[in-house]
Amino acid sequence: MPSNYAPLPNNDPVLLPRESDEEITAHSCLLPSLQTNADSGLKVAEDSLYTYSYGPPGLSGLWHNYYAFLCAVFASIGGLSFGYDQGVIANVLVMEDFVGRWPITPLQKGALTAVLELGALIGALTFGVLADRYSRRHSIFIACVIFNIGALFQTFARTLADLFIGRAVGGIGVGALSMLSPLYISEISTPEVRGSLIALEQFSIVLGVVVGFWIGFFTRNIPGSASWRIPLGVQIGPGVLLAFGALFLLPASPRLLVLKGKYDEAEASLVKLRGRDDVLTKIELLEMCVEAALISQSNSDSPKPGAQNEFSAWRQLFSKKYRPRTLVGVLMMFFQRKLQFLLQWSGINALLYYGPTLVKSIGLKGETISLIVSGGIGIVQFIAVGPAVIYIDRVGRKPLLRGGSSFMAASHLIIAVLVSNAVPIRLELACNSRMDRCCVWLSFVSASAPLKTFPVQSTYTFTFAYGVSFGPIGWVLPSEVFPLSMRGRGVALSTASNWSNNFFIGLVTPIMMEYSPAGTFLTFATACFVAYLWATYTVPETAGVTLEDMDRVFGGDAGREDRVRRRELEEEMGLRAMVMELAENNGL
Repeated sequence: MPSNYAPLPNNDPVLLPRESDEEITAHSCLLPSLQTNADSGLKVAEDSLYTYSYGPPGLSGLWHNYYAFLCAVFASIGGLSFGYDQGVIANVLVMEDFVGRWPITPLQKGALTAVLELGALIGALTFGVLADRYSRRHSIFIACVIFNIGALFQTFARTLADLFIGRAVGGIGVGALSMLSPLYISEISTPEVRGSLIALEQFSIVLGVVVGFWIGFFTRNIPGSASWRIPLGVQIGPGVLLAFGALFLLPASPRLLVLKGKYDEAEASLVKLRGRDDVLTKIELLEMCVEAALISQSNSDSPKPGAQNEFSAWRQLFSKKYRPRTLVGVLMMFFQRKLQFLLQWSGINALLYYGPTLVKSIGLKGETISLIVSGGIGIVQFIAVGPAVIYIDRVGRKPLLRGGSSFMAASHLIIAVLVSNAVPIRLELACNSRMDRCCVWLSFVSASAPLKTFPVQSTYTFTFAYGVSFGPIGWVLPSEVFPLSMRGRGVALSTASNWSNNFFIGLVTPIMMEYSPAGTFLTFATACFVAYLWATYTVPETAGVTLEDMDRVFGGDAGREDRVRRRELEEEMGLRAMVMELAENNGL
């Protein structure tokens, strides 16, 4: 059958186009097309606007994209490393041999946390540039090497200075991986399961927290320094595994390959990821080419040398055209961190780090009960991410954000009322060794048995609401709203917002709690309510939208010129001719 659309470019680096799903909004006409599955195939409207999918969303969609799913699972090991550190470090800092060897002050313990978070801030910002300029996979490899160097310093530390150096160096790797993994996953995913695959990052983080907690628990009674060296050394394993996989197992991002003019490699990578070589993959590849050509034209309009060009690239994130996307990414991380700390102030990390003490304070006795309640928090977090992975693409981002913030606002409002009224409670401020883990626990002194367990019940509820909403979506949105040319820098800036908020809130928490506990919880409730309004009126729905179609989602006059230029490029490169030919051949 003769074709009237242009072939893919072979070796022309510059006028490459990339992803474009332009004004693909309400495509109502379904082609009997390429698929027999009603959930997949090509949809075309009369004006040649179109959309497509490789399968349905949810679990069945993951099965249709099983290779991309496996790659995303592997890439999310970066989140496992971060979560493991969260789960293991506090156990280590209270182990008998560790405390006897280095009787450090609370300020020094807090500094150990601050050092890692400042390192993570540096890593997130630095590797955003490397990821855009060189390679997502190679950047992941370098981040793993840095992380493992830090882990080795911690594992074989002979002095407190060794431990600080290890935390600082490891923090750079943690920060880099926290932005590289979601970035890579977003670029290998299909639109219908992109949210589910990126949500694996949060799933992996929480799994790391649970694993770190239990490994620390079971090694705490080992004689000598092995009690804390073993759990610190275990984190080297995932780092080595991910480093190996980044070089030899994970396919390159086809979008970045197209941007660099490597079309044959991009096509091979895309076919491998999709498990098929048909018209849909050709359409997706041509979309990537259209987007790359648009980026190339934009860059050629205002060439700047060296450092000036780098500064201009960062400044572009705050230009009128891209400011709404940058605010979504940065504020998403702000509210995620804000709400994650609300979780911690509600007792989540108090249970993880001070489980036995807090469980005794509410009248529950016995080491087994303490263990169940303490470890249960991490397990609830782990379970909560499951529904998010399944429904984030089927239900959408906005409903989950609105529902989660509603439950969290209500829970904090209730606690604020309990604190301010004459309910017989004792308020305990449990500040552990980490500056960012100051936790408030409500302990009912003379209340009935049901009331005594209220803190545990409310913490579990709050944990679940967060785990199904802001926890995973906090990694999803920043990874999908930025255009290809600045996606690395945009995700880096969003992730840096995560770490800077983490550090800042840890500093102000004790002051807020000392000044007014009830007022602090009311502030938390207000923050959750603001997050609800923000999710309702500001955050766009990106479920099912291709990365190339985000211009349409954000709308406005700022992207109008790009939309016109993109449509011209689509026609020039034969993309629209291909779509219309398919429509005719399928009897539309």
